[in-house]
Parts: sequence; structure tokens; C-alpha cells
Amino acid sequence: MKTTQAAVVGCGAIHTLHVEAIQSNPACRLRAIVETDSAKGHLLAERYACRYYADYREMLCDTEIDVVHVCTPHVAHKEVILAALAAGKHVFTEKPVALNPGEVKDIKTALKHATSQLGVCYQNRLNPSSQKIKSLLEANTYGKVLSIKAVLTWNRTQDYYAQSPWRGRFATEGGSLLINQAIHTLDLMQWFAGGVESLKGVVESSFLSNATQAEDTAMANMQLANGARGIFYATNCHTTDSPLFLEIHCEDGLLQLHHNNLWFMTGEEKSLLACDEIPREVQKCYWGSSHQQAINHFYHSIQTPDNHNYVDIHQAETSLRMVEAIYQSSITRNWIKI
Repeated sequence: MKTTQAAVVGCGAIHTLHVEAIQSNPACRLRAIVETDSAKGHLLAERYACRYYADYREMLCDTEIDVVHVCTPHVAHKEVILAALAAGKHVFTEKPVALNPGEVKDIKTALKHATSQLGVCYQNRLNPSSQKIKSLLEANTYGKVLSIKAVLTWNRTQDYYAQSPWRGRFATEGGSLLINQAIHTLDLMQWFAGGVESLKGVVESSFLSNATQAEDTAMANMQLANGARGIFYATNCHTTDSPLFLEIHCEDGLLQLHHNNLWFMTGEEKSLLACDEIPREVQKCYWGSSHQQAINHFYHSIQTPDNHNYVDIHQAETSLRMVEAIYQSSITRNWIKI
């Protein structure tokens, strides 16, 4: 089987997980990185023993490159994705796939004429706890789902936004907390429920109002597709990064994800169902440990086209629409259909 050759565009914090996944896959090879900071780019290319490009458009002329990983700031996602698809490259992009649903529409149009595939990195779906929850709910193991509650309390500082001015701005990030940190949680909620029908939410800027043009806190109630209620709260104003707290109320008991452990509770009985691996020190504990698995699934789907085992743009679009709906609802104070 031909070795799949990859390029990584954008060398911020998240790119290391993509590089490690590529380098650890014996069927893949990192051929190039793209980074606008030339000093950083040359240093990393030497470290990774690959080519360096300052401009992704020059990299796309390399006919040996099969897959492009998009790890840029959000504002560049659509531009790089469209160019890579036009060049016949497969694309694996960090979330969000685009700044807003309008940009998603343009990417969908391009995909209709493309010969390559586009995968989006919603790696938390592959965490052991997420996989266990999904299988239990699909099997109706504990009866009808009545509600899904998710609480995400993380810490972002003034320096976090000052060091990367594209963050926290609608024009360059598409928002702030919701589209960056909390979008994985929104994705999990709707994925577990088979979708979301409508929501009513509110966003607020408080402790980080001087650092970001957008929200640092958000909450929403949802009518989920399986008939359950969704209760969502997230903030970047905590003083530490706490693991996601998720609770699913079923007819026969509670599924509770707490401190990376999934429990089933009924009455006074409590049983452990799954444990999520705590990431190595090089990763952030709240990212989860499933980047490599998500990337491997995408590469396997490229090599075996009949095996569609990744999050595509249609699946990735739902959480982006949820983000937009919370913003809209916060203005109108109305329920918004998804």
C-alpha cells in the first residue's frame, strides 16, 4: 500500500498532536509543514525532518502530498480547505470547520465537485466514555432519555487572548467560548441525542470582558431530537480547567461522567462503566486523548473509501448551527430552531 504523505498547515499548540499521529502511523509520512513565522517554521521542519513552506499555496503544488491538516486560526479554515480540495488533496481540519454556517455552505458546494474527502476533528466522540454512552443509548439499555446536562468550567486568561489577537473576535474566531472551547460539548450533546431541534440560550461577557469582544460564559436549554431536554452551561472564567461534567437522566437511572470516569447510578448503587485516559503531559487534560484515533480513522477511510469512519461536514455543521443559534437567541430572547 502506498505511503500517505501529509502536510500540516499552522504550527500553533494543537499541531503537535497531528504531527505525532502522522509520525506514529507506519502507513503515513509527514512531508511538510506550513508556518508564517519563518524562524519557527525552519526550526520545526528540522525537528520533524520534513519540508518547510511559508505559504500553503506553494505547498499545494507538491504533487506528492495526499492529505492537508488544517491547524490554523479559525479565520483561515475555509480558505485553506477550499484551496486544498481544488488541488485534489484530502483535508483533515481542526474544529470548527468554518467561522459560521454561511462558510459551511461554500465548503459543501466545493465538496460536490471534489474528488477528495474532508474530515473534521471532533475527537471527543472517540473517548471511551463517549463511545460507551453512545452504545448504551442506542441500545436503550437504561430506558428513555429524559435529559442531558453538561457543565464545562475552564480557565482562560487575559494573556491567552493577548498572545493570539485572533482569539475572542467574531471576525477571526467566529466568537469565543462557544466556538472554541465549548463546541465539543455541544457536539457530544446533540450526537448522543441524535440531533437537536431547538434551543434558547444566552451569552455573557464578565471577567474577560476586557480581553475578548465575544462571550466568556454561555448557557442554553435545548429540545433534543430524542425528546429529551438539554441543559448546558459553560464558562472560561473558572480558575482551573475542570474535566467536563456530563449527566444523562434515563428512566432507569443516571449516567454520569465525572473526573473522566463514567458511572451508572440508580438509588444507592453505583457502577463504573468506562474510564477516559488522562492525556500525557504534552497534551492538555481537557483535550482528551483521541486525536490520534480520529486521525487514524480518517486515513483508513482514505485508503478504504467504502469505510466512512470520520466526522464529515454534515455532522460537523450541527454544532456550528447550535453556536449561531445561541448567539441569535441571546439577542432575541426566543427559541431558535436548528
